[in-house]
Amino acid sequence: MSLAHSQPRSAAAASAIRVMVVDDSVFVRGVICRWLAEDKQFELVATHANGLAAVEDLARARPDVVILDLEMPEMDGLTALPLILKQRPNTAVIVASALTRRGAEVSMKALTLGAADYVPKPDAAQGSLAKDAFKSELTAKVRSLGRKAQTARDRNPAAGGAVLAPAAPLLSARLKMPERMRPYSLSPVTALAIGSSTGGPQALTKLFAAIGPYLGRVPVFVTQHMPATFTAILAEHLRQAAGIPAAEGVDGEVVGPGRIYVAPGGRHMVPEKSGGATIIRLSDEPPVNFCKPAVDPMFGAVSAVYRSGLLGLVLTGMGCDGAQGAGIVTNAGGSVIVQDEESSVVWGMPGATAAAGNTCEVLSLDAIGRKVIRLLGGRP
Repeated sequence: MSLAHSQPRSAAAASAIRVMVVDDSVFVRGVICRWLAEDKQFELVATHANGLAAVEDLARARPDVVILDLEMPEMDGLTALPLILKQRPNTAVIVASALTRRGAEVSMKALTLGAADYVPKPDAAQGSLAKDAFKSELTAKVRSLGRKAQTARDRNPAAGGAVLAPAAPLLSARLKMPERMRPYSLSPVTALAIGSSTGGPQALTKLFAAIGPYLGRVPVFVTQHMPATFTAILAEHLRQAAGIPAAEGVDGEVVGPGRIYVAPGGRHMVPEKSGGATIIRLSDEPPVNFCKPAVDPMFGAVSAVYRSGLLGLVLTGMGCDGAQGAGIVTNAGGSVIVQDEESSVVWGMPGATAAAGNTCEVLSLDAIGRKVIRLLGGRP
């Protein structure tokens, strides 16, 4: 079904985030549309039951964000995704999938094809709390990614259709950057810890493809905001990208060099010293920064073990998770690098870390890879 507009649009409507919802479930479409209607920042411009109808309606609807189901008749989400991005390169596509291994695998595939992010659909048996969490996550991602899509199109109208009214200022415009960065540690790097969220799977895959051959002498700890099942699939992708073993951390597992440990969905990963070894500890403590797993607890725990030998990275993501933990890392003598705004899908976590004065350098994703390789080799 398409939604046409016959009345002139107000200034507020002109700056609203234009959203298209594509899902073969009438119920899901109805629920998401009601959520969007509750917030004046959003304008629902179209709903469709399959990818083919969505692709054919792009020129008329001109969405900033497409919420795209992956399992649909006629044309599924994976087939529609590249067609959407070809027609409207600055559109942010958020894919939706079930909380199953199949759903996780298809979602990861969609991210490699250019989707900006994903949202796992809650099972009906999980109750109202899961539905409320899904609503909060979905609307937050539509808001953040929609504003970035508007700004990107304003800068390059030819790539995405008509210019809208100026978008709300991005996070970077409201942050005061520190006058000076923290100094890099003079100690050799003995461990690498990485935190990421929105856009993280794509960034992590690209980063590990670059630095994988240089990780043989250090352990790597990764916290990506993801639910259970999804983190296991992420670990498999990172293993393929880096060419070294990668898996979800297991409670009590002894940490060794040349391995990637991914915090499992729903658990904080907080390694600790035990005798002469470092072991993985998984915590069921409450969410931190509304996230579980969260980056701050991991950074704090890993910093206590590796001190000045720890190199921390804060990559693309919404929110501020990692900013406080990065301060613990640098205060203990370790080093922290954050991803820059231009190469981030969302400059929330890295921007907050930089604004707090808890980073040694702000670099593009490609430059982070080159810097990590130099630091692992003992060069500044």
